[in-house]
Amino acid sequence: MNQRFANSLKIFGLALVVAYTSCKPENLQEGAQKEYFDLKAYFKKNIALLKKQNKPITKTVIHNGATETKQVKISNWETELGMFAESDINKPAWKGSYAKQDSAGATVYKALDEGLKTRKIVIDKNAGGDIKRIYIYNEVNNALYKATEELSFYPDSIYSINKHQKVTLLGANTYNITGNF
Repeated sequence: MNQRFANSLKIFGLALVVAYTSCKPENLQEGAQKEYFDLKAYFKKNIALLKKQNKPITKTVIHNGATETKQVKISNWETELGMFAESDINKPAWKGSYAKQDSAGATVYKALDEGLKTRKIVIDKNAGGDIKRIYIYNEVNNALYKATEELSFYPDSIYSINKHQKVTLLGANTYNITGNF
């Protein structure tokens, strides 16, 4: 792995730590009724499948315009898809905080409060009701840190993470990560 790619991954990892160390409401207890679609359970199931398949993927990382593509075997799918699962909106403190719109092909959740990190989740389904895509839009905006994340997951196909961040004193960074199964 070349040094530029390694440094890009380290910076991205640091950004994730900064983003997720803010206060989080408690998770629901096991077996509790979920008000919204259960992202954590959905990604737990997909992570188990990806681990079982244990196939290499084509992964492309673009950091501030510098691109690198490699064939890699993911050893920790929980970390790789962690941003998706962490966007789960089934926290007790967030009950009633999202508007839900259903249509024939999609379910859309939109945050009613601009202070919530996860602002929008779109779950697209095929005619048979199977999920064909999950799209998540996250945003954090405070005095020290502004970040937007667009996460897309197509089961058995591809995932992408597009993150734009601006950290006071550290400047701006753009990350695009795509993994093809």
